[in-house]
Amino acid sequence: MATTSGTADPRNLGGKGKSTPMTKEEKKVIFASSLGTVFEWYDFYLYGSLASIIAKQFFIGDPTTTFIFALLAFAAGFIVRPFGAVVFGRLGDMIGRKYTFLITILLMGLSTFIVGLLPGHASIGIAAPIILVTLRILQGLALGGEYGGAATYVAEHAPEGKRGLFTSWIQTTATMGLFLSLLVILATRTAVGEEEFQAWGWRIPFLVSVLLLGISVWIRMAMQESPAFAKMKAEGKTSKAPLSEAFGQWKNLKIVILALIGLTMGQAVVWYTGQFYALFFMEKTLMIESATANILIAVSLLLATPFFVVFGVLSDRIGRKWIILGGCLIAALTYFPIFKALTHYGNPQLETAQTNAPVVVVADPASCHFLFNPTGTKKFPSSCDIATSVLSASAVNYTRQDAPAGTVATIKVGDKELTSFNAVMTADNLNFDAASKAQETAFKAQVTSAIREAGYPAKADPERINKPMMVLLLFILVLYVTMVYGPIAAMLVEMFPTKIRYTSMSLPYHIGNGWFGGLLPTTVFALVAFKGDIYYGLWYPIVVALVTFVIGALFVRETKDRDIYAADAD
Repeated sequence: MATTSGTADPRNLGGKGKSTPMTKEEKKVIFASSLGTVFEWYDFYLYGSLASIIAKQFFIGDPTTTFIFALLAFAAGFIVRPFGAVVFGRLGDMIGRKYTFLITILLMGLSTFIVGLLPGHASIGIAAPIILVTLRILQGLALGGEYGGAATYVAEHAPEGKRGLFTSWIQTTATMGLFLSLLVILATRTAVGEEEFQAWGWRIPFLVSVLLLGISVWIRMAMQESPAFAKMKAEGKTSKAPLSEAFGQWKNLKIVILALIGLTMGQAVVWYTGQFYALFFMEKTLMIESATANILIAVSLLLATPFFVVFGVLSDRIGRKWIILGGCLIAALTYFPIFKALTHYGNPQLETAQTNAPVVVVADPASCHFLFNPTGTKKFPSSCDIATSVLSASAVNYTRQDAPAGTVATIKVGDKELTSFNAVMTADNLNFDAASKAQETAFKAQVTSAIREAGYPAKADPERINKPMMVLLLFILVLYVTMVYGPIAAMLVEMFPTKIRYTSMSLPYHIGNGWFGGLLPTTVFALVAFKGDIYYGLWYPIVVALVTFVIGALFVRETKDRDIYAADAD
């Protein structure tokens, strides 16, 4: 079969199932694609790691409000990812993988570099946060186009029978990008000192990204077009309307929907639970010192990261579907015992207090609401919501007891009874008024004093943390991540024909990971506050993972042996 651009037909680069060594060209494709994606994740995570400092530089108001808006700007990058998938997926299916690749990395790299140069609010006023949020949106759009491009490009270069192996390297890039960002931040902090870092040194990691950008662009300029796309273009079979073909025709749209519900939705919640919520749980619920929690999760990530490739290779041999769905099922069945074990080994004093000092919230049921707050800005003024929020933030389990209508909520801790209050909102209905803020501060102090007397610790005792067991449990959680994430790129690529592959696979991936995964911490906290059980929020990833398992098992077909050229001949 003839090919173009000097690239061999991947079906001839080693037979199906054969263990032929990677060629120099194959290694270059994987290295170049993965390296660029690592740098893009580096750029994306920098902002999240430095959110507290950026809040002071670009937003005004009280510390809590400024930090919330800084986190909102970070979240904007996740929210727009599906839109980036649509925009750049369309370009990738029309003009090619290589050039779309270049556009996404340029957009990400330049946006990051400009953040390092952007004057703060003190210099240019309201323009500073507006420009910052705009740059974050551009970063999110770029990331939305990057993953689908990297996965598609690598898969279309892979020899038959090795797509799982080749694309599994792409799956390691988010972890490596996070490590790289933390490493550069740590090095800069050490070099300039904390005071200077807070003042101006935080800009250095953003500015350094221009070097990474230069390396990535140089490498990608030397890359050839994907052989599958080059062949299709030479034959005049490229799609002129990939969006309408991907989403306007039911035969393709139904596969997009199945890819979302039967694969990426469950993959996303398992990934976010294992790598992000586990860290949040240690820091916010178990009150383990941040540095210790980060070290524990870092060790588990280092130990488990090779298994992305292990499961990628395994998927080439036994299939992708059941590895992904098996990871979803095992995770759903074991999350409760694993997180309870994290409490047992991470903060045994908290575990003892929850058993020996039960807490009761007595309130009018009508005043207790589901505290879902995806923007981080909404305030809940009822006495019940204030009481449950304070307890949830302190990692205190509680039960609820109904009271007559109109009753102001109270908290019973042992023989103590603390009366909550109904707050008054400001005129814009965004915050408590000054008097209510003062009441809130006083109430929090009362609750804190009562729970400390009842044995609830202010933080985990470092001497009582069983670090080897914590690493083992965290390793298991990340191992689930490698099961669901290692084979996913190959499977998504194989589900769609070449002419709409970039567009079709990118959208379900980024809806799953940007929305279902991105909203996980907020949803979990709302469930915990609603039920009064620090483990209750785990029902969110469990239910989503189980839905994916059932839908995937019944309706999603195995793709391992699919000829990715077959649909192009139709």
